Amino acid sequence: MSIRIIAVGKKHEAWVEDGIKRYQGRLKRPYGIEWILLPHSVLSNDMARQEESGRILSRLNANDFVILLDERGKNIDSIELAQLLRTPIDTARQAVIVIGGAYGVDGVVHQRANFVWSLSKLVFPHQLVRLILTEQIYRSQEIAGNKPYHHV
Repeated sequence: MSIRIIAVGKKHEAWVEDGIKRYQGRLKRPYGIEWILLPHSVLSNDMARQEESGRILSRLNANDFVILLDERGKNIDSIELAQLLRTPIDTARQAVIVIGGAYGVDGVVHQRANFVWSLSKLVFPHQLVRLILTEQIYRSQEIAGNKPYHHV
């Protein structure tokens, strides 16, 4: 089992792909990453949010442990993230991290999430979020394995 990331948006840009490959290449199961990239809706505002959210929900299974990235979520540090990612691993559940589109996700996706996480109070471009997320998953792997990558 690996960590599934569902992201709304276009494929990784070249500079992001290089960074993602750097960290993803260092990951070992159960921290491997499976990317599911869903295209942006052709609609706008609430209609786009609803349509994209429906496609996200269609990719989730009932037992998945869903972490939703949202600017209004809880801000946690890397050690707390490593502990959070251990939850689905320890309970044999599929970890799924969701990155919504430009209009976010609807209330149904929020309700489905087991945890709503904010990377920062700052807003980042989606491409950069993917790179940051990949590095943080690698950091979580290293923290969980008591490796020296993360210094406290």
